[in-house]
Amino acid sequence: MTFGNEIRRKALLIRVAQRLSGPAEAIAGFQDIVLEELRKSGPNDALADALKVQVAAHDLLARVEAIKNGDEQPTDKNRLRHDLRTPVNAILGYSELIVEDFGDEISPSVLADIRTVIGECAILVSQIDRVLDVNPDSSMTGIDSLTAHSLEQTLSIAHRNREEMKGRILVVDDTAQNRDLLQRQLVRQGHEVVAAASGTEALAMVAREEFDLALVDILMPDLNGIELLARLKANDDWRQIPVIMVSGLNEIHAVTRCIEAGAEDYLEKPVDQVLLNSRVRACLEKRRWQLREREYIAQIEYERDRADALLHTMLPAPVIQRLRDGEDVIADRFETATVVFADIVDFTPMAASMPPADLVKRLTSVFLAFDDIAHQHGIEKIKTIGDAYMAACGIPEPREDHAHRSLDFARDLIRATSDQTEALSIRVGMHCGPVIAGLVGRVRFVYDIWGETVNLASRLEATGVPGRIHLSAPAFRLVEDAFESAPDTRVQTLKGIGEIQTFVVD
Repeated sequence: MTFGNEIRRKALLIRVAQRLSGPAEAIAGFQDIVLEELRKSGPNDALADALKVQVAAHDLLARVEAIKNGDEQPTDKNRLRHDLRTPVNAILGYSELIVEDFGDEISPSVLADIRTVIGECAILVSQIDRVLDVNPDSSMTGIDSLTAHSLEQTLSIAHRNREEMKGRILVVDDTAQNRDLLQRQLVRQGHEVVAAASGTEALAMVAREEFDLALVDILMPDLNGIELLARLKANDDWRQIPVIMVSGLNEIHAVTRCIEAGAEDYLEKPVDQVLLNSRVRACLEKRRWQLREREYIAQIEYERDRADALLHTMLPAPVIQRLRDGEDVIADRFETATVVFADIVDFTPMAASMPPADLVKRLTSVFLAFDDIAHQHGIEKIKTIGDAYMAACGIPEPREDHAHRSLDFARDLIRATSDQTEALSIRVGMHCGPVIAGLVGRVRFVYDIWGETVNLASRLEATGVPGRIHLSAPAFRLVEDAFESAPDTRVQTLKGIGEIQTFVVD
């Protein structure tokens, strides 16, 4: 296997581990909390299944960590997929059993944590299929491309440093005798030396090959040494090559010009062998430090971009910027925004009749489609709660057309689910009003919204009609111009809210 292929193979394995470690850690962490709470508050009969979930969760985490640390480097994708899915199936199966058998006895907070475990399993299954279906020899895009590029750059630098204990040096002089003398002196010290008879020839060589150091004569007919130096330092790909100027000129003005133009050092002819060796070693040492610096920068940039990519999957861009600006508490009141709830009809019977893996795959497919639709309409996804999808428009940046955008978003959600091969039906509730939005937590923080507007939107979804949108009166007034015919008007009595007028629209 070539070095480049080995890098791509390692890139694939690292991407597998990085994509899966987040959900795997979340599953294990939340399951530890579930087990601890069940031991405190019961029911005790649920502990046996909860322990099985915990064992499977930590088995899954150990498998991912083994790949991440390089302890395991499986080459068979099908085998790897099987080994990762096995504990996931156990986690899903026993978690569903706990909810079905003891749901009425378990506290709401523990139930929420169990549903979080199930949701993270959905993400994990999706990530397993995505990363393992990527051909490591094919072109990758987005964060995968960035990761592979950063890894290849880092490993290539480290690989070169290990193999090249001596330097690869370019000698540029128009006099054959001078070139031969410098070449022989440097080869005796173990360096690899390439000679060029002119500045133009040297530029062509630098464009084709890599060098750790260049020794350049000043007086050359076609392109003098100072001009060649300026060309090298003006090019982003070549400016890191250290250059030692070599010349019979002993004028301080010439030395100054060379140093100002970017030369590392200046040697007078005839060149003293000891001094030459000392200056070359110093330049090569500096070059190696530069390569290490580039390696560290590549790693830092990779980690930064990885963190940015992860943050953008969790938080809105304006909130990320405010965190970078140093805000400790992010909380805002918005006088008017639209909140949308969408819920899959008859999801509980579906969950009882489908294998866990198929159910999670189906739910993931639906929510990924919802995410794409939200992005198209400028809607901010807030979170998923079981089989419910919660989104808002007008936060964290106010929009005058938040209601119309939300109506178009809701219509596309209904259309997307009904157009699937195995059509699903959803209920959608939508209400406009004031909300409070902010960042909650430290370890696994989330951007969430609160207020009566959120509660009413949820109630509208729960009392809605499958395949249609249930609007409050304030929401309908804002989008009334979007309907050619009169909608179905109702008077609803909603729990905790009372009697209100609502509208059912398509």
